[in-house]
Amino acid sequence: MKNTIRLALIGILCLASVSCTKMPATTSAVELTLALRAGIYADVIKSCLPAFEKAHNVRCTVLELSEDALHASIIGEAQKAEGNIDFCMVDGSWMAECTAKKVLANLSALGYQLDDDIIPATTAICYNNDSLYLAPYYGNVTVMLYNRLVLKDVGYTADAVNAVDDIVQICLEAKKHHTLGFLYRGDTENNIVVDFLPFLCSYGGWVVDKDNKPTVNTPAFYNAMNTYLTLIQTGRSAKKDDLITAIANRSAAVAVGWPGWYTPERNSTMDYFALSGKATNDAPAYNANVYGIWTIGIPANSAHTTLATELLAYLMEPERQKQTVAYGGVPCRYSSLQDAAVLKKFPQYAVICKALESGIYRPVLETWPEFYTILGSEMKAIIDGKKSIHIGLTDAQTRLEAQLAVQ
Repeated sequence: MKNTIRLALIGILCLASVSCTKMPATTSAVELTLALRAGIYADVIKSCLPAFEKAHNVRCTVLELSEDALHASIIGEAQKAEGNIDFCMVDGSWMAECTAKKVLANLSALGYQLDDDIIPATTAICYNNDSLYLAPYYGNVTVMLYNRLVLKDVGYTADAVNAVDDIVQICLEAKKHHTLGFLYRGDTENNIVVDFLPFLCSYGGWVVDKDNKPTVNTPAFYNAMNTYLTLIQTGRSAKKDDLITAIANRSAAVAVGWPGWYTPERNSTMDYFALSGKATNDAPAYNANVYGIWTIGIPANSAHTTLATELLAYLMEPERQKQTVAYGGVPCRYSSLQDAAVLKKFPQYAVICKALESGIYRPVLETWPEFYTILGSEMKAIIDGKKSIHIGLTDAQTRLEAQLAVQ
C-alpha cells in the first residue's frame, strides 16, 4: 500500500513538472499611473500609449483631471514617501512650488536631455540650477482668435494687423457695423489677468521685475490697461465656449484664445494670428505671447522612475510628436510646426510656431495663485467702473507688496 501511494505521488509530481515546463512564462505588467490635464492635452498622450504599453509590457492608468485637481494631486502626492503617480503634466506657473517642495525628479540625473529641435524659449521654465526637471510637450500659447469675414468688413486682413492699435481699430469699426468687437474672459481673477497679459507685454510692461517684485503701478501697465478698457467697451465678457461660438458665428471680431481650444477648419471663417508684440506700428516689439504650455515630468517619489523616463523620452521623440498633430497635438518642435505636410493641412501651425518663438512664461512665483487673485480682483474693480485705473493699480501694487512681504 505504501509503495502504491509513493508511486502515485511520484506520478503526480512528474505530471506537475511536465505541466510547469510546458506553461509559457508570464510576467505581470507593471502599472504606470499618469496624471494628465483633461481634454485634448490628455487625448494626445493617450493616442501614443498603446504601442508603448505593448513594447514595454506596461499598463498605463490615466487620470484625466481639471487644472485645479491636477495641481492638487501632484502636490499632495509629493508629501508621501512613495507616491501613486509616476508621470504627470505640469503647468509652467507651478514650477516654483514644485521646486520648493521637491515634487519633480531630476531628469538630467535620469539620463534625459532636451534636443535643439525644441523651440528654445519654451524650455526656459524646465530647468533649475542647470538640471532638467520638465519637458515642454503641448505648445499652448496665446493667439488672437478672429473672424475673417468681420475683418474683411472693416477693411482688414490678419496680415495687416501689425500692432495692438490695429486690433483696437478693428474692434471699434466692428462695433460701428453693429457687431461685437472684443470678447474677454472676465469670469475669474485668473482669466482676467491672463487675458490681459499679452497686451501688457506689448506695451513693454510686466507684473514683476527680475527680483519678482510687483511692477503693477507703472506707466506701461497704466497705458495697457487704458487700451484694454477701450477694447472691452467694444464687446463684452464671455466664457470660453461662448467666446469661441461668437467668433465662429461672426457675432464678434477678436478675442484672446489658445490652440488647445480650437483648430481652425478649412470651411470655418474663424482663424487666429500671433501678436507682434508692438503697441503701435512704430513701437518696439516685445515678447507678448503668453505661454500656457503643458510640460511633462516625473514625480520624485515615483516607484518607477526608470520606466517613466522611458515613457517621457518616447513621447518626446520628434516623429512621434509630429504624428500627434492628427490628434490635435501642438508640439514645441520646429520639425513638427514647420513640416510641409503639416502646414498643408494645418497652415495655422506657422502662427503657433511664431507665437512660441516670441512667448513668455508667467512669473515663477510659488504664490502665483495669490498674486493673480489680488491683481485680478483690482482689475475687475477697474473694469466694472468701481475704481479708476490709477486707484486700482495703486491699490493692487500696495496689496501685492504686502502679500509678497509675508512669504
